[in-house]
Amino acid sequence: GGDHTITYPILQALAAKHGPLGLVHVDAHTDTGDAALGEKLYHGSTFRRCVEEGLLDRGRVVQIGIRGSSYDPDPHEYSRQQGFRVVPAEECWLRSLEPLMREVRAQLGNKPMYISFDIDGLDPAYAPGTGTPEIAGLTPAQALEIIRGCKGLNIVGCDLVEVAPMYDVSGNTALLGANLLFEMLCVLPGVKTL
Repeated sequence: GGDHTITYPILQALAAKHGPLGLVHVDAHTDTGDAALGEKLYHGSTFRRCVEEGLLDRGRVVQIGIRGSSYDPDPHEYSRQQGFRVVPAEECWLRSLEPLMREVRAQLGNKPMYISFDIDGLDPAYAPGTGTPEIAGLTPAQALEIIRGCKGLNIVGCDLVEVAPMYDVSGNTALLGANLLFEMLCVLPGVKTL
């Protein structure tokens, strides 16, 4: 629900219980900006604020599907400096993400982790109902590979953000978002599926 700012207080609460968390972050943007219009807390600064507070285990953060316009010449620089693994969308084009997710599972290990999924990680052909769409994104099948690829990890929470139904007269974005949330529930520890 809501914009990506909602993830910040959730990670504050979970890190208070579990310590710094690993993160699988699917998004068109890294959300590591410092400020916008003079505000330090907004949907594009969430993960910078989390780093500053020590909420993330930086060597266990993977950002997938990153692309699009930026205010910086190197929009991934901050993430890389923190030790995050950044997987640009173009590295995902026309391929299965199962091999990537095997690497991600090895990187995250068995410590607590969180899944944060911004619907704009998907191409707007599939999910136009969002506030900051970027072309050339992930497909719904790749989204399923990412989420299902998290099965077996020590997931302590998850979210799906940035769905804006008013921007999608077809309703497909909300449908896709609801299905992705269902898939996240299915990969939580202890959930039995067929």
